[in-house]
Amino acid sequence: MTKDTAIAPTSTFTRLSPAKINLFLHITGKRADGYHNLQTVFRLLDWGDYLHFSVGDDAMTSTKNSELDATTLCHQLLVLAGAETITANIEDNLIFKAARALLAFAIESDTLPEQLVQVTITLDKHLPMGAGLGGGSSNAATTMLALNEIWQLNITCDELIKIGAKVGADVPIFIFGQDAIAMGIGEELTAIDLPDQQYVILTPDAHVNTATLFAHSKLQRDITPLSVDTIQSQYTDYVQTLTAPYHNVFTPVVTSLAPAVAEALNYLQGLETQALGIARMTGSGSAVFLPLDTSIATDKKLLAKWVEGAPFSGYVVGSL
Repeated sequence: MTKDTAIAPTSTFTRLSPAKINLFLHITGKRADGYHNLQTVFRLLDWGDYLHFSVGDDAMTSTKNSELDATTLCHQLLVLAGAETITANIEDNLIFKAARALLAFAIESDTLPEQLVQVTITLDKHLPMGAGLGGGSSNAATTMLALNEIWQLNITCDELIKIGAKVGADVPIFIFGQDAIAMGIGEELTAIDLPDQQYVILTPDAHVNTATLFAHSKLQRDITPLSVDTIQSQYTDYVQTLTAPYHNVFTPVVTSLAPAVAEALNYLQGLETQALGIARMTGSGSAVFLPLDTSIATDKKLLAKWVEGAPFSGYVVGSL
């Protein structure tokens, strides 16, 4: 163990836990470990959940016990509020899993401080679950980044991304913290500079199990891989429009299984001529979005009318 003690002053601070969208999503093949290789461009949004971290220097926990495991230590150090309706058991929550993974890494690498301060995390949930917006993964990543600072663990960004990938496939992009081309299972990230963008997003109340989607006979799993350079240079083919070969392989499967998603997508497709953009689904659904041309992105009255007339909950959001 190190002799340093991670002590944070008594304070409460808040972090945005942003949503993401996939501008396109390809599956390029199945891996030996049973997972699938993907290619996508992640875009982070200025919309999401909020995590409130309350830290006090009067509730220190000793970590000197050599038999102390990460799960037990996490229970001692972490108080989680606002997530009761998400998981009945705190150990199933991605915020808890993220904190436990951090502690496990510090224990294994023998870098855990001799004392750690207790942290209360309050989740202010805004993103719908199961919408393909990455809410839970973003919560996990935001937790890891904040606790790494609070506990002064000094874990590098590259190490956090590797730890995060074990917590969830979408966690790395939120640790990376910027728009990126993603490959592998989502952990191989290359930054990409994209123009600012506004979107109308609809979140139909529908969810199709991910395992069901990956097992579906009509899911295309053999898209020809594209190079990073190609994806970077062809950004105009998937930012505002969606030109072949760029598409989301899950869209035809999800819309066939979830009529609400098909209805939401059809609604946005009816607005494409005015928006000068191509509507599409993000991730494996159920949220769908429409990129807005700059000519109407600031027309608040028109956009409010579109959201009000939508068949499901709608939002106007921007890139982060």
